[in-house]
Formats: sequence, structure tokens, C-alpha cells
Amino acid sequence: MKMFVEPDHIYLYRDAVDFRKSIDGLVALVEGELERDAYTGALFLFCNKAKDKLKLVYWDKTGFALWYKRLGATRSRFVYC
Repeated sequence: MKMFVEPDHIYLYRDAVDFRKSIDGLVALVEGELERDAYTGALFLFCNKAKDKLKLVYWDKTGFALWYKRLGATRSRFVYC
């Protein structure tokens, strides 16, 4: 199984996202609000309101992959959201 891809495009959803959303909810944001095709293999990056967690969604030609990252214990923040 291919664990990660080298995407041609990376899109950042700049608004805070409710992290109870999983793949279906995040893909709905990609297609509805970003107006992008989620099946292109592009990487879509989301952050929570506190900016200490990230979710990443991409299509790897066999299905959607969802990666979740909780930033370090030093209370680091993702500054691009």
C-alpha cells in the first residue's frame, strides 16, 4: 500500500474546522467551499480553532487518506491558519 504521495498541489483551508468532521465532511468542504475536485490527488490541509491540530486529506487512486497531526507538547501552533 502506498502510504503517501507527492502532490502537484497543496490547498490550505484557512478557516477553523470542526475536528469532529472526518473524510466525508472534509471532502464536502473541499468540493463545496473550495470548489476543487477532491479526486485529483491534491493535498488538502485543515486546522482546528486552537491551531494545535492538523488534518490532511488526499485521494491516492484507491481511496481517500486522512492524516491527523497533534502539534507538540510545547503548545506549538500552526501559524498559517
